[in-house]
Order: sequence, then C-alpha cells, then structure tokens
Amino acid sequence: MTNRKTVEVWVGIFVAAGVFALGVLAFRVGNLTTTDVENGYRVEARFENVGSLKVRSAITLAGVRVGRVAAIRSDPDTYQAVVVLNIDGRYKNLPTDTSASILTSGLLGEQYIELEPGGAEEYLKEGSRIKLTQSAMVLEKLVGRLLTTFIDKPADNGKKK
Repeated sequence: MTNRKTVEVWVGIFVAAGVFALGVLAFRVGNLTTTDVENGYRVEARFENVGSLKVRSAITLAGVRVGRVAAIRSDPDTYQAVVVLNIDGRYKNLPTDTSASILTSGLLGEQYIELEPGGAEEYLKEGSRIKLTQSAMVLEKLVGRLLTTFIDKPADNGKKK
C-alpha cells in the first residue's frame, strides 16, 4: 500500500506543476505579467490597418518596452484606425518626427508597436500625434498579391526572345 500512496503523491505533484505551468504561460501570452506605465503621457497614431494589435500591446523603442497601447478606435471620417499610445514618463524626449510601425514578434504572431525616433528638436507631449506610421502587414493580402503576380505573368514556355 505504501508504494501506491507514493505513486499517487508524485502524480499529484506532477499534475499541480502542470497546472501551474499552464497558468504562467497564460499570463505570459496574455501580457499580464508586467506593470502599468508610470507617469505616462498619451499620444495618438493613425494607421490604415492595425492587424491583430490589441489594447495593452507593447510599445518598444530599440527593443525596450517604453509603453502600452491604451485604446484602439476607428475614425468614422477618415476610416483609419486611431491608436492611443501610453508612453512611460521616463521617455519624454521622443522627437515630434518619431515614426511608429506595427510589427510582429514571437511564434504566436503577437503584434506590437515599434517607435523609431527622428531628429526634431521638439518632443512629443500629452495629446501629440505621431504622423509617420506604417500599418501592419496582413499575410492574406501579401499571399494574394503574390498569387496574382504569378497568375498575371504569361508563361514563356522556355522560349527565348
């Protein structure tokens, strides 16, 4: 009997460790492990397409997280996506000609915003707007363009001109 109880205890420990690992994975994938932005300021950026960008997605500068996406909405007049960026107060020296691009990271295709500072002497402040933006690459559109390129191109059947 003692041997059976020992096996049951080890199985219980193994199951508990598995549940704990799944919980940690869920928090990591859900971006819930990091703290909120401190003393942040909000700026706005407009994109033609945000792809699968979500509220609380990371905002990075040279690979360092400097903020989080605060809100995403659609502008009914321009039909663009308006993204509100909450940038940490420690990064108040971003030039007004900073550009924002939506990029993809990781195996799961998590999207984030990468900021690239410009050379202007004035800095972004609360309520500023980032004018230079690059929308998300949508895989379906890229594949569609590639296929139409191959379909529209006439086959030369090995003939040389």
